[in-house]
Amino acid sequence: MSKVIPHSLFTDFDIDLFKAGKHFRLHEKLGAHVAEVDGQKGVYFAVWAPSARNVSVVGDFNYWLQGEHPLNVRWDASGIWEGFIPGVEKGALYKYKIQSNNGSVITEKADPFALYCEKPPHTASVVWDLDYKWKDAKWMGARQNHNALDKPFSVYEVHLGSWKRKGDNQFLTYVELADDLVQYVKETGFTHVEFMPVMEYPYDPSWGYQLVGYFAPTSRFGKPQDFMLLVDKLHQAGIGVILDWVPSHFPSDAHGLGFFDGSHLYEHPDIRKGYHPDWKSLVFNYGRNEVRSFLISNAIFWLQHYHVDGLRVDAVASMLYLDYSRKDGEWEPNIYGGRENLDTISFLKDFNEAVYAHFPDVQTIAEESTSFPMVSRPTYIGGLGFGMKWMMGWMHDTLEYFKKDAIYRKYHQNDLTFSLTYAFTENFMLPLSHDEVVYGKRSILGRMPGDEWQRFANLRLLYGCMFTHPGAKLLFQGAEFGQSEEWNFEQSLDWHLLEYDFHKGIKNTIAALNQLYKSHPALYEKQFSAEGFEWINYGDHENAVISFIRKGNNPKENLIVVCNMTPVVRDDYRIGIPTKGKLTEIFNTDDARFGGSGVGNPSPIKTDAMPWNGREFSAVLKLAPLATIVLRYG
Repeated sequence: MSKVIPHSLFTDFDIDLFKAGKHFRLHEKLGAHVAEVDGQKGVYFAVWAPSARNVSVVGDFNYWLQGEHPLNVRWDASGIWEGFIPGVEKGALYKYKIQSNNGSVITEKADPFALYCEKPPHTASVVWDLDYKWKDAKWMGARQNHNALDKPFSVYEVHLGSWKRKGDNQFLTYVELADDLVQYVKETGFTHVEFMPVMEYPYDPSWGYQLVGYFAPTSRFGKPQDFMLLVDKLHQAGIGVILDWVPSHFPSDAHGLGFFDGSHLYEHPDIRKGYHPDWKSLVFNYGRNEVRSFLISNAIFWLQHYHVDGLRVDAVASMLYLDYSRKDGEWEPNIYGGRENLDTISFLKDFNEAVYAHFPDVQTIAEESTSFPMVSRPTYIGGLGFGMKWMMGWMHDTLEYFKKDAIYRKYHQNDLTFSLTYAFTENFMLPLSHDEVVYGKRSILGRMPGDEWQRFANLRLLYGCMFTHPGAKLLFQGAEFGQSEEWNFEQSLDWHLLEYDFHKGIKNTIAALNQLYKSHPALYEKQFSAEGFEWINYGDHENAVISFIRKGNNPKENLIVVCNMTPVVRDDYRIGIPTKGKLTEIFNTDDARFGGSGVGNPSPIKTDAMPWNGREFSAVLKLAPLATIVLRYG
């Protein structure tokens, strides 16, 4: 094997951007790149290790011997070590052997910019490329129409390792998922899928939220091009792809980012800011410019090379607050005496500005559980710049309400209606996510009270409320057919349940709700605006009934929604309506095809010139038990 040849992909401008925290395509410079130099084919390696005394590339091409292929440190104090090694080919295994400045630490590290990793528990990086012939030009050319905030946004959250498995409890590959998952999402009608982290991670019980290979899709399910195929097939089927992204923390595994060059390189050196007590993991140093370049480059990478339509940013609350999960004395206030992490706030604004500048037709979504203001408002008016934010308050209050027996619901109606007092302070996504079906919380179906019929009716009612409530939607795998047990990441979903009518009815309900959502602009055109919602009556506690209007750009297409939270059929229930006309029931979660009792309203429903609920006209409806009904004029 030939010796290292001096070579660089960096310009002076690259280095200036890197040091300023403004280089957002570092993946094109750092890492391992198949190249040809002076007529010789090989690989250019570059790694950031400013506190290293020396750095060597070790791999299966040099018997993992330190010193065989030492890299050269750049002269410009960037801390980048680089060099070209002739003869190394795609598929070669490698790591960086790093000796710290004081000589006391010698470690073997995986490449932070590796495009592909060995299948865990093995930990080497793999020389690879991103060559792939995409066939999703139609989607990419028009995806603004799919990803915009005034379009339907219904997300199916998927854990690739447990959605479905094959014989001997083996994973489906990306290629197999490109057939099975794509077809299933088309059947159920979701507009997008969201993958829990696909970036390489060492520990299965972390569900992917402890990353070591930020630029590599996990090799558990196949090669990088296989994951590209999965995204490609979803796009060809008209389905968007969102990735969970984890800039909040990373594990301390020996081959990962922690103490990378014998110093606190990626993590904050102050344990009060650099260590996460809940997850026993390390926290990025958001105030270090080079780290900001690393993270924002990573976000741009997935959007650029994998055609991803959005990033859901995990654990934003843990990033924003210096005292998050810390006791008095375990955190230090910011320069103004507050608890906000000013470096994080600055970083998140830079991240969102960079993403939307490069890809205006995607969305960033914050999993943020506090009342931090303006998370999904533009940075130029002081916001963090996210496109959407998870509505954790809605999730908590709604599940708390629905677990109560119907006889007690009249005392707790505020739990159901309170979300509308703040629903338009952010661009909210309503999540029923993986976190709500683990650790003894029970499945969504498992929370529902009553006998078997009532439990399934309650679940259909809950989904009816969710899909007619303002905001985007997210549902975790299994919830769409009424998974009975809690989610178990080590096995497949209980697909056999679809042999039973009630579970099949839940799946049919979700498919119909997705179709309703996508086909009626009143449910999405103003889903983040107070102009898109009007209460008819939120105060009928005694009957536990709520009614409201959803509005789009065309008033003639407005919809009326009525939710009966009890198993009592209400034969003559009057609601006020805005204008005279005939009403037609277009959706009812009690429909027999969903497993309901089939109680409904004949068409058309006549309106009366009788004032009610503060409106000039009214109509008398028949309310099905534990059901959401949707009406339109005409």
